[in-house]
Amino acid sequence: MSGFGKGLAALWLSCALATAPVLSACDQKSEAQRAGNGQDGGGTAAPASIPMGGNKSVTRFFVTSKGLGKGGDLGGLAGADAHCQALARAQGAGDHTWRAYLSTEATDAAPAVNARDRIGAGPWYNAEGDLIAQHLAQLHGVMSKLGKETALTESADPVNTEMHEILTGSRPDGTAFPRGTGRTCGNWTSSGAGSAQVGYFDRAGVGESSNSWNSARATEGCSEEAFHNSGGAGLFYCFAAD
Repeated sequence: MSGFGKGLAALWLSCALATAPVLSACDQKSEAQRAGNGQDGGGTAAPASIPMGGNKSVTRFFVTSKGLGKGGDLGGLAGADAHCQALARAQGAGDHTWRAYLSTEATDAAPAVNARDRIGAGPWYNAEGDLIAQHLAQLHGVMSKLGKETALTESADPVNTEMHEILTGSRPDGTAFPRGTGRTCGNWTSSGAGSAQVGYFDRAGVGESSNSWNSARATEGCSEEAFHNSGGAGLFYCFAAD
């Protein structure tokens, strides 16, 4: 090969070697972008379960093991949130910010509050580390895993199916009922008159929507006795908002 030919070959090889890392980096970036977007089945999908011992406690969802003993009078949303926080703290899960899954209806003094707006974006896991839902859409959709086997208490105990009515005051999508509907026991301050919308944690019962975990029927009162008579104990759902 002539000196001129050898020079061209060397120049071509030099260019190829210089370009290869750039192309490789581009390929790697493209792969990372695809994975981040979930195009390869990975991405942001939450695992079906998570192990113990992480930076935060595993529990991000539970059914209260007990009510407050005053029927539908929970001390408003603040009282219900405090009950969630106290139960979680007793089980070592107080490192989350806990919110009760409860809606309130609008009044002259305050706008309505939607339960779904109070509980963060997910994902949520029960006390055994099992996935309940990845996000709000899944929680309120047909892919929700909330049911008899997964709706455990803060101490990972099963909930008594004879007391399966869970207070929510919410419509199926997690929003509040229109003003004046009266499905929140006076916005969780009444232990006598009024009514509360409840769901069935076990997805089994009777009512407007017998398999709904959050909006199955309305109770016929707000007292402890009224709740017990229809299969409830003043329990509610707690979700970690962080």
